[in-house]
Amino acid sequence: MKILIVQDYLRSGGTERQSVFMATMFAQAGHEVTLLTFRPRGILEWAGEQQPFACRALQSFDTHFDWFAPGLLKAAEEAAPQLVLCMGRMANCYAGFIQQRLPQAAVICTMRTGKPLPYLFVRSLQRCRHIVANSHVAKRVLTDQHNIPAHQITVIHNSVLCSTEANVPRNQALRRLHQANPTTMVLLNVAMFRPEKNQLELIEICAKLPGYLDWQLWLAGEGPARKQCARLAHDLGLGSRVKFLGYQSNPAPLYLAADLAVLASQSESLPNFLIEAQLHGLPTVAYDIVGVGECFVPDRSGYLIANHHQTGFGAALERLIREPALRHRFAEQGRRHAQANFAPTHQVQAHLNLFRELTQT
Repeated sequence: MKILIVQDYLRSGGTERQSVFMATMFAQAGHEVTLLTFRPRGILEWAGEQQPFACRALQSFDTHFDWFAPGLLKAAEEAAPQLVLCMGRMANCYAGFIQQRLPQAAVICTMRTGKPLPYLFVRSLQRCRHIVANSHVAKRVLTDQHNIPAHQITVIHNSVLCSTEANVPRNQALRRLHQANPTTMVLLNVAMFRPEKNQLELIEICAKLPGYLDWQLWLAGEGPARKQCARLAHDLGLGSRVKFLGYQSNPAPLYLAADLAVLASQSESLPNFLIEAQLHGLPTVAYDIVGVGECFVPDRSGYLIANHHQTGFGAALERLIREPALRHRFAEQGRRHAQANFAPTHQVQAHLNLFRELTQT
């Protein structure tokens, strides 16, 4: 099968990581895969000799405009795909045009965001052959708010992209590097620093924890909101407790060093971070938005908190910090949930089964 995956830019976000992963897995399964990006030279770009799929950028140099896709329809036509998978916000906005240009191809939109959808995105949803939503809540958004027929939507959860061997010991060396002693509770968040990821509120919540509790907040990622977060941590006197770890190409060592996963994001459909954290046995505290509650088992492997209820979020953190037996119980349930629901082989096969069904009709 000839598969074209369309993505605006290979930045370090979860959707982009899923795009590269799926391109790799589809190619290794014997399919002819092209990953077509609008902007060139993203952080996730492969070294050429290792890349099992073709990769092409539409912009000859990086204009820094995610929406600028010169020659997109011509490039899609030249690729002559049987199936087109549009990943990311801008790629989905163009999906309707691609379906119109390539009527014989099956063009699939994806619903992987908690943000409001722009007009072109909604129009593409109405014109494409099928839609993959990465959470059941995202599917309900499409049916209830955008009148998309349920039979045109398939729910396929994200794959776990960061795994490790079972029973790997805690990463004490990394904890020592960041001055976390054996009793320090390390709260971890892995996300790009964008306003909607809301690391600011995590810092505010942690600032209200009782002063005698021994904790650190580790924030891994890069982005435009990092400086503002660093200023807030400094202004609140948390300079020694809040650690800014930068972009992590492989966050597995962080999961092995941390104790809890925390997420206050306002724009998620199914965050990879929480899935990976569950696999590594990190109990979760997160705000209840879109598909976040599908990443873990509320009240059994984490706490799902009403959005912006800072008092409830802080109380859940305090309870988990105080009760090691509860953390252990949540950790075991989280591992089982992640292994049962987000295994890469299952998710890749679900995509390929859907692709075959769509290209044979």
